[in-house]
Amino acid sequence: MSPAALNRNSLVPPPFLNGDDAGLAGFDDWLDNACLGGALPPAAAADLQHAAAVYHLDEMAESYLAQAYARAPEHPAVHIALYRFYFYKNRLSEALAVAQRCLAKTAADLGLPEDWSDIEANHAVFADHADSFAAAPRFYLFTLKGCAYLIMRLGDLESGAAMVAKLMLLDPRDKLGGSVLRGILDRVGQNDEDE
Repeated sequence: MSPAALNRNSLVPPPFLNGDDAGLAGFDDWLDNACLGGALPPAAAADLQHAAAVYHLDEMAESYLAQAYARAPEHPAVHIALYRFYFYKNRLSEALAVAQRCLAKTAADLGLPEDWSDIEANHAVFADHADSFAAAPRFYLFTLKGCAYLIMRLGDLESGAAMVAKLMLLDPRDKLGGSVLRGILDRVGQNDEDE
């Protein structure tokens, strides 16, 4: 999303936007899925709404996000809002910390190894959903992709490349677009060779 397209609602996960948008119905179901934390407590949802309303006031928005996290520390909606806030404020190290917490929690929920690099290509969690990933495996892979991207942006191309390779191994049909990150890495390598 370009900075011009960013608005205060980008902080708020889709279930808390205008419910008339039929295109968000599937995401609502996914986010509210019990395996990802169930329904968001109303007070935490209100905190996310307040954070979105004062997005331009960094300290105030961050304090509302901290309140939401204190009320619902395990809920993915809170993590998504925190991640988006830090990402769009260009606070990439903090966004990465949030993404890494999500990765660890989702791995534990799915019974995956704690270290993403220890997951085997044919792990049942991903192999069983080769055509259409279930909610929790999809969330794990999106989070892995986000971590890879942030690590690359922070300058650790080798670690980012390893994560991208794992993502592509777990998602061989490239449903989550790991090939886009691989293409970026390839172009960076070509630029290095040109110098």
